[in-house]
Amino acid sequence: MTSSMLWRRLDLPGHDACNLAKRADGWSLDGTAVFRENDLPVQLVYHVTCDLAWRTRHGHVRGWLGLQPVAFNVARIKSGGWTLNGKSASGLEHCVDLDLGFTPATNLVQLRRLALAEGQAADVPVVWLDASTGTLERLDQTYQRRTETSYWYEAPRYQYADLLEVTPEGFIRRYPGLWESEF
Repeated sequence: MTSSMLWRRLDLPGHDACNLAKRADGWSLDGTAVFRENDLPVQLVYHVTCDLAWRTRHGHVRGWLGLQPVAFNVARIKSGGWTLNGKSASGLEHCVDLDLGFTPATNLVQLRRLALAEGQAADVPVVWLDASTGTLERLDQTYQRRTETSYWYEAPRYQYADLLEVTPEGFIRRYPGLWESEF
């Protein structure tokens, strides 16, 4: 099973294209985000793998921010902790999901893992990669499934709350103010 998505960024000039693929041992997301940030061109290629239950295993990001090359390897270790480029990241032991802050693609992983029924809600602390600073941080989020194709989403740290529209596969179709599908 595979599915693809193309998004247009709404807050800045940019696009993101992503492919979801089923593997024998889980799932993978592969994509490329190209956008302008702080008046610099940015190109980030990402690869995220999950097990069959949609728990993140690894995330790899390569590319550049302006003239600065970036390379990040994020891994979930067996004890439940996380590493960034081989170094332990503290305070993230209760997080299951990796959220790449520059793409809406990784929201799919959280939604698939949660598998909320209509009316259900869940608090979802995630490991959030900020590519511009090269840091991993905890980001608290809440999802409440409203309909078959919509979720109320909140990220209090960024004072963001709005209704996300999704495809049947779980890709975000409309992320108000940030991203919108081009399909």
